[in-house]
Amino acid sequence: MNQTNTPQNSYSLAFETSCEIGSVTLGNGDALLETRRFSAPRKHASEFLPTTAEICKAHGVTPSDIQHVFVSAGPGSFTGLRIGITAARMIALATSAKIVAVPTLLVVAHNALEMSSPPTRLIVILDAQRSRVYAEAFEYREDKYVSLGAPAEVEPAEFFSQQAKQCAVTGQGIDQHQDAVNQSSLEVLPQDLWRPRSEIVYQLGLALAKCGVFTEGRDLIPTYIRKPDAEEKWAER
Repeated sequence: MNQTNTPQNSYSLAFETSCEIGSVTLGNGDALLETRRFSAPRKHASEFLPTTAEICKAHGVTPSDIQHVFVSAGPGSFTGLRIGITAARMIALATSAKIVAVPTLLVVAHNALEMSSPPTRLIVILDAQRSRVYAEAFEYREDKYVSLGAPAEVEPAEFFSQQAKQCAVTGQGIDQHQDAVNQSSLEVLPQDLWRPRSEIVYQLGLALAKCGVFTEGRDLIPTYIRKPDAEEKWAER
């Protein structure tokens, strides 16, 4: 990672393509100008580029005006992540924009800041298929969530059993693993806080950019945690 100072007043794009419904946010410094969401689930391939072009055109922003790209880096949908990561690389190559890779589970955790009393301990889960989840535990400190360990692919019930009882749980993995969640007796956050959003990607990315934390395009890779199914099948051949 590179570390340099960044101007606070500059156009930036934020991409969230790790979940079923993607979104793009355009901002200028601390001000979020607009967010546009894709029209339906799994429309990343067909709607990502038109949505990005339209939101920039609506605000008179040209490619050369973009100084930062904040991208949700995973874990999540393998195909969706590849689209967001590839776009970030292309924009950086074409415009010299700086890239900030934002962990997806951290993005989901920060949705909880919209609550009047954010939980002190929080678990975020996303479905990893095969009866497993991508999970990470966070702690609320000084108006933000701090990771208590690296994200991992785990069996949900076992992971829940290792957490303190005062934990809350959030994330779209709740839908696919409702039985394990119910058996855990952990507090479940409202459903409208489960999905990662490009607005939060923007906010977290900007905070990192102000600290001078960037990733070179050639070093930017999705956080898959495990290999995509196609790669695993190829390795077994």
